[in-house]
Amino acid sequence: MLCAISGEAPEQPVASRKSGVGNVFEKRLIEAYIAENGSDPVNGEELSPDDLVDLKQSRLAKPRPPQLTSIPALLSTFQNEWDALILETFQLKQQLAETRQELSTALYYNDSAQRVIARLQKERDEARDALSRVSVTAAPNGAGQANGDAMQVDGQGLPQDVLDKIDATQAKLSATRRKRPVPEDWATGDEVAAYDVKSKADTQFTGAKSLAVDETGDFFMTGDSDGTVGIYDLKQDAFTTRSNLSAGGINHGAWARDSAVVATASGAVVVTQEGAVKAKFQQHAGAATAVAAHPSGELLASVGVDKSLVLYDLQSGKVLTQIFSDAALTSTTFHPDGHLLAAGAADGSIKLYDVKTCQLAHTFPSPAGATPVADLNFSENGTWLASAHEGSTTVTVWDLRKLSALKTLEVGGAVTGISWDYTGQFLAACGPGGVTVARYTKASKSWTEPLRKGVSGAQDVKWGANAKKLVALTSDGAVNVLAA
Repeated sequence: MLCAISGEAPEQPVASRKSGVGNVFEKRLIEAYIAENGSDPVNGEELSPDDLVDLKQSRLAKPRPPQLTSIPALLSTFQNEWDALILETFQLKQQLAETRQELSTALYYNDSAQRVIARLQKERDEARDALSRVSVTAAPNGAGQANGDAMQVDGQGLPQDVLDKIDATQAKLSATRRKRPVPEDWATGDEVAAYDVKSKADTQFTGAKSLAVDETGDFFMTGDSDGTVGIYDLKQDAFTTRSNLSAGGINHGAWARDSAVVATASGAVVVTQEGAVKAKFQQHAGAATAVAAHPSGELLASVGVDKSLVLYDLQSGKVLTQIFSDAALTSTTFHPDGHLLAAGAADGSIKLYDVKTCQLAHTFPSPAGATPVADLNFSENGTWLASAHEGSTTVTVWDLRKLSALKTLEVGGAVTGISWDYTGQFLAACGPGGVTVARYTKASKSWTEPLRKGVSGAQDVKWGANAKKLVALTSDGAVNVLAA
């Protein structure tokens, strides 16, 4: 029997209950190993001295090996041991040299990686610096005019005059919001329940996606996939203005007072007035997916697939700031007071930004398996935000005071567009199945559904003046007007 550790015949042989069959150990060696490691040296299992079993063997005296019976034999043994030691030392030197070579190579790769990282960081900083000096074309007559003013990047502070404008707008609009009565000539729930399609106008647009209504509620803007913009006059029941911007397909639109603003597939944000280009911003690295106008009518926001949110000053034609998020942004809207901005993301989350600080104030997380946010709309009461996801059959109403979901409304079909009326009583939603209106009654704090009307292929919906009419845009480019 030979010890599995020393390779020599053991004086006190023992065996482990946990080792493989045939493994024998010198008792003093295995006990020392257990005291140091606490495991079996053969299979690595946990082992204690109690697991050792003494083995019995004859007590015969071990004869002296023949090679150790004379001095010449001892000298030969010593020589063999010395040769083995020298060979082992040589092998250790070889392994040390190889290890040094591998370490040198690893250090070289590490140094190269650090140099590449430093170069990329330098190029990034240079690109940001160059981006901050991009000039924007903006001229009243549509002609190009470089302003050369530096743009603020990555959420830097806004100019003081812009901050004053935001504060003044918020103070003016929020002061009377809770005391504002419902106008006497506003549509009632019974009138809304009687709405039906009264007229239909063909835009001849094959790629129309959204509607934008001006402050009067009489003019509705939509756009085509070839860059054509059309303005529908609700009073005349006809399109009064058509113009081709030659800036890529129209993804979304908004009104900034009497100016129509569109976000295009080429990334350009174009401001038009009476069909003529007033300003054009090319800030997004990719398609601009949505645009929104500040309640003051002097600021503008756009979002895009490049995960950025851009703020513009329409009076000076300047880009104020560009804020980057962690996901592509698909929709955006300003709070009625103008101090908050909501942006829907491709991952289904909704991000609330403080407009003054350009910082993320809160994120409404996306539900499990959520699709990109299709549309967002603040209620005029200033405390609710409605949202819809692509392909979802529900509309979620968020309470900004509690930062939680207030109500989930079942629409009955995939939702593509939503719109609150001015009083915050009626929430219209549309989809391929038609148009649905939900009504909130403040006295009873209850929700009802006064209207569910079939409008085939509805893409977007907006309220007309005094909520007396609903305008729905369909996928085939038709504008349907619903009235009592």
